[in-house]
Amino acid sequence: MPVPHVETVKIDELDCWRIRHDGAELMIAQQGAHIFSYRREGEQPLIWPNPEAVFKQGKGIRTGVPVCWPWFGVFDRNPQSVKAMRQSERPAGAHGFVRTALWELAGTAFEGEALRVDLALPVPAGSFPGWPHQVDLTLSLLLDDQLHIRLTSHNRGSETVTLSQALHTYFAVSDVRNVQVEGLDGLAYIDTADGWAEKTQSGLLHFTAETDRIYLDTPAQLHIVDKDWQRRLQLTAEGSKSTVIWNPWTERAKAFDDMADDGWQGMLCIETANVLDDVVTLAPGQHHTLGVSITSIAL
Repeated sequence: MPVPHVETVKIDELDCWRIRHDGAELMIAQQGAHIFSYRREGEQPLIWPNPEAVFKQGKGIRTGVPVCWPWFGVFDRNPQSVKAMRQSERPAGAHGFVRTALWELAGTAFEGEALRVDLALPVPAGSFPGWPHQVDLTLSLLLDDQLHIRLTSHNRGSETVTLSQALHTYFAVSDVRNVQVEGLDGLAYIDTADGWAEKTQSGLLHFTAETDRIYLDTPAQLHIVDKDWQRRLQLTAEGSKSTVIWNPWTERAKAFDDMADDGWQGMLCIETANVLDDVVTLAPGQHHTLGVSITSIAL
């Protein structure tokens, strides 16, 4: 069995790992256990290669797979059960706090021909300021002909904990105006770009304007069809019944200092999530895994 090639590199202020296995290269920042690049030899990138991404301590990276936990999005938009977990009067940042925490590479191992990479949040349980709950958090990656990402929360404490979360994946696309998403027809969604209006999806999802939607009761499998790149990205979710789909379009993109004005064209966020009514409640001793498996299929 070949030995996986794990290399430590530094990008600006952040320590990172470059992992190569069987024609695939995976780049992970220690801050946030943040996957920011994944590609296979001879193929277009899976993750949006944002040239304006900022690798600074304490700042989230705008590309790849930010880990949003133990709440998703704007804190005050979360259900009361999630907000009740926080015990602080200080303002709460969006998407929780683990995406800027330092994780550790817990190990690598083979599972058959696949390479497994485990990352753990080494912060002692219950020691996050304002969030004193004893929940262990691990991110496990499996590399075979797909990229499998699994985030596991394990309640080690004596009290029930409720959280929302997401794997906030920025996918690379040829041009978001020319791709479509399959698997959403007939689903209810919340259109947060239109005053949080409740709507129903009709047919395939195409992109013609700013898009920020929370789809409810989503199926396990969705597809991004990209005819210009002659591929279909298949996303298979685990432990999730909600999906967030986002593209900032022209005006919102101009407001970001870590995205080119036209950067919106080459990216599409499809976020495997537990949000709104799809929150995770863990009794003492319970665990939950939120996951997504991603594969590229030629058209």
